[in-house]
Amino acid sequence: MPFPLSVQHNPVVQQAVRRLDELGDPRFGQTLVRCLDDTLARTIRPMPDGTAFVVTGDIPAMWLRDSTTQMMPYLALLKDDTDLQELLLAVLRRQFGQIAHNPYANAFNAEPSGRAHDADDLCEDPWVWEEKYEVDSLAFPLLLAHRFWRATGRTDHLAQAMEAARSAITVWRTEQDHEHLSKYRFVRANVPPTDTLGNGGRGTPVAPTGMTWSGFRPSDDACTYGYNVPANLCAAAALDGVAAMARHLQDGELADEAAQLAGGLREATRLHGTVDHPGQGPIYAYEVDGLGNALLADDANMPSLLSLPLVADVSPSDPLYLATRAFVLSPANPTWYRGTAAEGVGSPHTPDGHIWPIALAVEGLTSNDHDRRLQLLRTLIATDGGTGAMHESFHKDDPDTFTRDWFSWANAMYAELALDVAGCGTRSLWDTSSGAGGGWPRRRT
Repeated sequence: MPFPLSVQHNPVVQQAVRRLDELGDPRFGQTLVRCLDDTLARTIRPMPDGTAFVVTGDIPAMWLRDSTTQMMPYLALLKDDTDLQELLLAVLRRQFGQIAHNPYANAFNAEPSGRAHDADDLCEDPWVWEEKYEVDSLAFPLLLAHRFWRATGRTDHLAQAMEAARSAITVWRTEQDHEHLSKYRFVRANVPPTDTLGNGGRGTPVAPTGMTWSGFRPSDDACTYGYNVPANLCAAAALDGVAAMARHLQDGELADEAAQLAGGLREATRLHGTVDHPGQGPIYAYEVDGLGNALLADDANMPSLLSLPLVADVSPSDPLYLATRAFVLSPANPTWYRGTAAEGVGSPHTPDGHIWPIALAVEGLTSNDHDRRLQLLRTLIATDGGTGAMHESFHKDDPDTFTRDWFSWANAMYAELALDVAGCGTRSLWDTSSGAGGGWPRRRT
């Protein structure tokens, strides 16, 4: 079946555009439609096996994380749109197949072409664009599978989702003792230290904590310390969804295993992934190693500390989250910038002083202040460099200086925030607090 190329006639989008127009700037709604349509028309490729291959934008590969986030805003549009439902199912099936093929890879080719980000590494699999192991690469498709089920009630993807979940659980349990149990290595020659793993491809040493190890961050940069805190909490949330889906399928063994691992990851993160900050009190670290070292920072790429309510079943009113949020959105965070054009979180992955639209959207989505969400929506419109699209990052003082002309994940995050401001978004699928948010009453699916 052909996939839809536009959302202009979707009733939820039409309602959202009307409500956004009432705010006095037609660019809000116009950019929403443009971002959603761009993803449908330009990033999705129907495959002969009935799946869908999704490029991240200006790179011809499919990231498990990016393709999930690119699909997330469409969850709000699915109730009466079977074509969009079939599209998301096709993406999920592709993701499940990729996980089955190589659960350590983060990005894949459409065919066994041998194309790669850099051919000078240990992976020779022609299907794999890059084999940077990141915990979130396994977590995000499972989050999407669970939210799709909740949004539609459809179950035709659950059996395959459970197979992907079993692969993820095996990897996450193995990587709880990376030093002794894991065979994964990543070595890339003649590159900056952030693009390879030291210690013979094993990464910096870690001690077992009960957390699960990750070689790389969601930015695809190497972890400074092997236990990425937001990724561990995101994995726990994905496992919550697995447990719920497994119970629905009457697979009690898998449900119990998923729930047990989710609880273990959360408890280990509570014990080993928090620090006492002199200004904020107890907060989450970004990375730890179980040996006493901790990195206090955040990164614009999700899962981030700022995004925990959105991707990790953490309440936006949780005191530990609020203290962490205050740190992240302050000069104490080395990746937070304030300039004449905007203030927000950036990333070591991009030049110094660059703010990420993804992080601005996440700040808005995880805020309970409707006025602040609207202000951030205005900031995103004002910093698009006159292109009508979101970029990877822009300079805090000059939005015309930006990285990546075409970055579909950023477009999707604008759409998520715009739908949320209009009261038509996905909040009911992820917000664990009661009565959070503002604006119009939210549509329930």
